[in-house]
Parts: sequence; structure tokens; C-alpha cells
Amino acid sequence: MTTAGPAPHGLHLEPFQGTRYCLDRVDSLAAVTSPPYDVVVRPDGLLHLESADPHNIVRLILPQGDTREGADRRAADTLAEWLASGILAQDDKPALYVYEQRKGDLLQRGVIGSLLLSPPAEEVVLPHEDVMPHIVEERAALLRATAANLEPLLLSYRSEPGSSGTGDVIDRTVQLPPLLTTTTEDGFCHRLWSVTDPMEIAAVQVDLGGHQALIADGHHRWATSLRVRAEHPSPSPWDYGLVLLVDTARHPLQVRAIHRLLHHLSPVSALSALASSFRVRRVEGPLAAAMEALSTASAEGTAFVLAGDGFHLIDRPDPALLDRTVPGDRPELWRTLDATVLHSTLIDHLWQIPDSSQHIAYIHDTAAAVEQAERNGGTAVLMHPVQEEVVRDLARQGVMMPRKSTSFGPKPATGLVFRTLLP
Repeated sequence: MTTAGPAPHGLHLEPFQGTRYCLDRVDSLAAVTSPPYDVVVRPDGLLHLESADPHNIVRLILPQGDTREGADRRAADTLAEWLASGILAQDDKPALYVYEQRKGDLLQRGVIGSLLLSPPAEEVVLPHEDVMPHIVEERAALLRATAANLEPLLLSYRSEPGSSGTGDVIDRTVQLPPLLTTTTEDGFCHRLWSVTDPMEIAAVQVDLGGHQALIADGHHRWATSLRVRAEHPSPSPWDYGLVLLVDTARHPLQVRAIHRLLHHLSPVSALSALASSFRVRRVEGPLAAAMEALSTASAEGTAFVLAGDGFHLIDRPDPALLDRTVPGDRPELWRTLDATVLHSTLIDHLWQIPDSSQHIAYIHDTAAAVEQAERNGGTAVLMHPVQEEVVRDLARQGVMMPRKSTSFGPKPATGLVFRTLLP
């Protein structure tokens, strides 16, 4: 379905025929959903999801196989099998989807749709983090094999006070019975509605056509979509990507840190290399107490907690060392980011760790990062989150933060609705 879109300078959101699980063919909708692929802690989390239900979406977003090509082919075959057998089905009409996440006092609502892809130079969708080329290539291979946007990116925008449009459509829609309701094991209740009325869709399109968006979560998926789009002549379904757009004036996002797990660096070696350049203090556990100490120290400047053999608070880096190791051709705001100092000064200079997945893992869950470091003899570097205002400021300047600097949320659950690109 193609409708009259907004001006090219803003967001161009289109309805699509969503592909969803048939509720009468799965035992539990919660059991077939998954966190986004990069949040799944491997191998433990992957095995947990695979065993939760034989049709869990993780078999599509993180397929397993003897080779990368074999795994991607398995995902494509599995998707085709589930569609043919009625485990999955495509909705009858193109729609925008209103999506709600609720847990206690936390409420987030947004709109899922098919968004016209645009390069950063157009400043319609603003990235704020660098990406890892090998991950983009891996995700691109999976996208080519499945021809499906299996997970929506999380994008944020800000409406003006008193403005109408998308927010009004959402408010009206949530008064209606939802397509689905489920509560996942993390305690979040998820509800989904479809919006098929042409007037309602047009109201959303006109409103969003005056906005730019920040990529809150999904930089690698956005870069993947741009890469694969370049392989197909326009116009085509590959010109669009699947997104969840959240108005942070109504629903502010949470910002969390992404921690580093250094597989082959022992805590003893890590601390020894820092002794003359940082203040190093042992802090008593439990983990919550160590993170509270990190929060206090971060208010005064760069700070980390190293874990794996107890907890050590690292702060007050030598200014002369920072001058030598942190690139000087970026704004001061970027130069003082914890992630900048971690990668430029510690990982590259003091620890001299290769920038590869064999040496560095990025883990969202704090306890999982500590547990894996303790189990395998590595070092977990625990981070303090960056403020959202800092992220937006740098993005508007066109300055990329170090990869995996932030984790915005709550993230949409994977498996509630996705987009197939081919008939």
C-alpha cells in the first residue's frame, strides 16, 4: 500500500501487512517472543529461549548452524515453514500498529510502521553510535536470506507542547480492544493494536512528516537495511525498514549502559596496567553497592567498575594520559565520554586488546556480565549510563559516539509483529 506521504525532509512512515503468530497455534505468545538479538546473552539466554518453545522467534533472529551461510539458510527455511504451516500469518490489511509496554508505573506507547530509509546526510534519522562492520555484514546476510524485517528499530522523536496528530491517534486507538496482550518474563505487559483507517493513518503521516528521529536502539539494523537497499533498484520494498517510533515528550526513554566483557584479560592484569594512571579502590559488594559507588564517582568524572575478582572502582585518570590517547579532533563532550576513554585509553593503549568479538563482548545485563567474568576468568568493565541530552547533542552535531555506548529502553519485544519484504 502506498499513500500520500509527507514532505521528503521529515519521517515518511507507511502502513504494512504485519506478520504475526497465530494465537491458536502457539501455547503462549510470551514463550515465542525474545529480546532484541543483541540483548540475548549467549549462550545461556539463547538456550533458554530455544527451550521455551519450539517456535520461539530467536530461531529466526539468532539462527544456529555449522556455518554462517547454513545458519541463515536455516532461518529462511524455518520462516517459510512457519508461514506455510500457519504458525505465522500475514494480516489482511496494511496497518500501522500502536504498541504499548507497561511495567508498574512505567508506560511507553508508540507506533510501529514501515519507514523510508534515509542516509545520515539527510538528517531525517540521526544515528549516534558507530557500528561494527562484521556485525552489519552478518545481519545483512540474514536479511537477504529471510527477506524480512524481524525486529523493529527503536526511534525517538519529540513533539511540540500542545501538538496533535500521532499522540491523538494513539490515545483513541488504545480505547479499543487490542489485537494481542501478553506479559513476558521480565514483567512487561505488551499490547498491540492495528490502525487501518485511512484518515488515522494520514494524521500520523502528516504529523511525523515534520519530525526527525534519533536512533535509540538498532544502529546495526539501520546500517544493515541501508546496505541491502543499495543492492536493489528503487522503488522496492527494500527502501523501507521496520521501526517503532516513540514520542519522548510523552514517554521519556530510559537510558542504560552497555558493559564490556574482556574475555582474555584477567582482573589482576587489568588492574596492574592501571595502577599508575588511575585511582584504583576495592569496593565491597554486593553488585548493587558497587554500582552505587560507580554512580557517585561518575558524577565527578570518568569512572568504571572492574569485576571478575571482586569489585574495583576506577576513576580520576591521569590528564596527561588522556591528552596523549584520546583523539583531539572531536568536541570536548565526546572526548570526556566514559566509552571514549575506555576504548581510546584503556582498551587500545593500556590493555592493547584487539577490537574483535573474540576479545570483547558487549553485555546489557550487569549481573550477566559479572557472572561470565567470574566463570571464565575474564574482566567485566561496568559502565554508568550517558544522559539522553548528551546523546542528542552529539547526534545533532553529526558526531558518532563509540559503538555500544548506550542502551535505550524499554526495547520492543521481538516476535509480536514483523515485516516480510516479498510476497
